[in-house]
Amino acid sequence: MSGNDDANKRSRAGGGGAGKAAAAAPRPETAPAGALKAGLYVLLFVLGALTAVAGALVQGAWFPGGLLLALAGAAALFTGGARAAVSVVGALVPAAGWLITVIGLSTTRAEGDFVFGAGLGAYAFLLGGIAVAVICTTASMGRSANLGAVRRGM
Repeated sequence: MSGNDDANKRSRAGGGGAGKAAAAAPRPETAPAGALKAGLYVLLFVLGALTAVAGALVQGAWFPGGLLLALAGAAALFTGGARAAVSVVGALVPAAGWLITVIGLSTTRAEGDFVFGAGLGAYAFLLGGIAVAVICTTASMGRSANLGAVRRGM
């Protein structure tokens, strides 16, 4: 081998390796892909249903404080879902699970049993939860639009 061959090997190894390693590094603000994202949405839907059940029990037990706690828990789930999925769908999926569960809990059964009574707290929980879902979804729309511009390099 001549000295010229050694210089070519060193320059190829030194110059190309750093650029490839930097290009292969994951970006911290990228959205999960494929099956991972579908699993995230299923988890968010189930968490929305569980939050609705817990909120239904808490809002009736400790009326003014329990209602605020239940709505704050729903808001935290909807906002966290939007941030975890890095999209608006991350806020909509737990909101759909929450709404379906609340409507299911508010219907009476043949035996006459139901979770919600016909009071101010139950209506405030239902309407307040819907308002929280709309607010969290709308707030996440602006956030995901800004992240999209960052990803495109604009």
